[in-house]
Formats: sequence, structure tokens, C-alpha cells
Amino acid sequence: MDRVTADIRQQMDGMLALTDQLNRQRLTADGEACVASVAEAADAVRRMLDTALDLKNVSSSDGLDLNLQPIRLRELMDEIEARWQPRAAAAGVTLLVSYDGDPEAAAMTDRKRLLQIFDGFIGEAVGAQARGAVEAGLFAHCGPEGVRLEGRVRGPRDSGWDEQDAETRIRAIEARLGLEVALGAMLARRLLKGMDGQLRKEANAGASDTATFEINLSPIPDTVEEPHEDTGRAAHILVVDDNATNRMVAQSLVEMFDCTSESAEDGEEAVEAARTGRFDLILMDIKMPRMDGVAATRAIRAIPGPVGVTPIIALTANADPDDAEGYLAAGMNGVVEKPMKPEHLLAALQQALAPERSVAAA
Repeated sequence: MDRVTADIRQQMDGMLALTDQLNRQRLTADGEACVASVAEAADAVRRMLDTALDLKNVSSSDGLDLNLQPIRLRELMDEIEARWQPRAAAAGVTLLVSYDGDPEAAAMTDRKRLLQIFDGFIGEAVGAQARGAVEAGLFAHCGPEGVRLEGRVRGPRDSGWDEQDAETRIRAIEARLGLEVALGAMLARRLLKGMDGQLRKEANAGASDTATFEINLSPIPDTVEEPHEDTGRAAHILVVDDNATNRMVAQSLVEMFDCTSESAEDGEEAVEAARTGRFDLILMDIKMPRMDGVAATRAIRAIPGPVGVTPIIALTANADPDDAEGYLAAGMNGVVEKPMKPEHLLAALQQALAPERSVAAA
């Protein structure tokens, strides 16, 4: 089943990447509508699959592995608003998102997991709200010991959690709101527990409840690295992937950033291409025939001279903290999760490349 779900996820990643590329083309109105429908369906399947896999992994693990990274909390709420406004509007619901706290406040946390917690509560509230509004807010309380987050989601009564048996509660949510919402609700609560968070539900005047969760985060220095100036020649990048669709998407993205590229279909081809010394950076898939990405990275690192230190970024759907740690231990310089988002790939390229190599923002 793990192999089946991994293959389904890879196909969904390819479909989403292709629809993203199509959206950048000049299409007729009917064409745009068709592409949007395909993207929406593929995204729904991928969201449900990802949630189910995450729930399985979290439930079977002794502890929750967190990928702690510095994030600005205001930006987190901007991301929540961007990802939920269209879905709420499609359901006929007005979503009101707010942030209360220092706009520059930053903390160490797992962005993906924190977003999934909000996803669970917002999804449940939006699904249960026939019309009207759902409110989602984040309050950041900064102190000498760190940052205390207080997240709130206000929706129709019974959209919050109660003290019923978890399985019974989730089955009730599934019957009323569907499987995707039920899985998200369960995952949110498992993650909150794993992050030592607290949850409570408060009844409001009228027919609404507010689900409130609190999490304590460690502070980080409020420093931001200045971006390098794009003063040098364009970077030349080797794209390595056994899937033709993935290669096409990756090359389209790097060319969008004014870089040039070549491609290889597996690890053995990548090692031979790297020996030429033509490349400033290598984008490396992990699972490939003949030689996988980890083995290819180790082989390249064993090459003497400048070739052996060529920056290598993993392109993979397996970007959990344990997997990412293994890729970095093998000699890779970073990880970009599939399906690739342009902004994530751009950030990885700018971080890995030397200042004299140019990577232009799209």
C-alpha cells in the first residue's frame, strides 16, 4: 500500500505541475475553465492522500518529528488566508482571517504542521457552515521565554472538539462533512497533542463556538539574510529525474528564473554529466532506476576538485524531517518538495548558488 500511495501521489504531483504550466499559457476561456477543474480535482485527491498518510505516520509513531524552521507569524496567517479564501468562497462562506501581535514576530516551528492544525479546524468550520462567516485568528504573545501562540477558529456550534470518543466523533464529522474534513480534523488534534498544545472550546452568544488552541514556541534572532545581487552570469543547472513530465516542469521553472539547463534520466547519467564541470547546481530526484539520487550524490561528492562540491538540491515527494536529514547527510545542500512551487524552488536556488551566479525572480 505504501508503494501504491506513493505512485498515486507522484501522478498527482505531475498533474498539478502540468496544470500550473498550462495556467501560464494563453488559453481560451473554456480552456482555462477545464484546466482549473482538473487542477481542483487533482489538488483535492492529493490533499486527502497527504492527510491520510500524515495521519497514519503520526498515529504509528512514538513521537512527533518536527522540522523546526524560523518563520514570521504574520506571514503564516497570510498563507492561511490565501489557501482558504477560495475554498471558503466556493462553499458560500466568508472567511475572516486576523493576526494580533508584533508584525515582525518570528519563532521556531514546523510551518507545515502548524498549517495542518489550522486546516483541520478551518475545514471543519467551513464544512459545517451553511452560510455566514468563519473567523480564524492568531495571537502572538512574545516574552523572554519565547512566543506563545493562541489560535482561534470561530464557526457554527458543534464545529469545535468535544470530549466524545475520538473515533465516534470523527465518524460523525465524516457523515456530516465528508472524509477529507474528518481526516483533517483528526490530524489537527493529533498534531496539537504532539506539539504539547492545549485545546479548549468556548460557546459564544448565538449559535457559534470558538475552538482555541495554545502552543509555546522557541524564539529566534530577528535577523534576515540580505539577498545576493544578481550581478553574474546565469546559472547552468542539471535537472535529474526519470520522469519526463517532472523533467519538463523543472526545466521550465529554472528557465523562468533566467537560468539555463540540461537534463539526465537517472543517477548514472547525472554522475557522468557532472564530471564535465559544466553545471553550477544539480536538481536531483531521489527514486530512480540504475542509481538513485542519494547514491549519485555520494558519487559526485567523491569526485576530486570543484565538481565534487557542486551544490545539489533534492527534488522529492518524501520531504519529512527524517528523509531530509538523510539527504543532507549524503551531501545534498537542500530539499525542495514535489510538486514544486516556484517560490520554494527559487528560494532554494538563491540559497545554494554563489553570489556570482545569477538567479532572477520570476
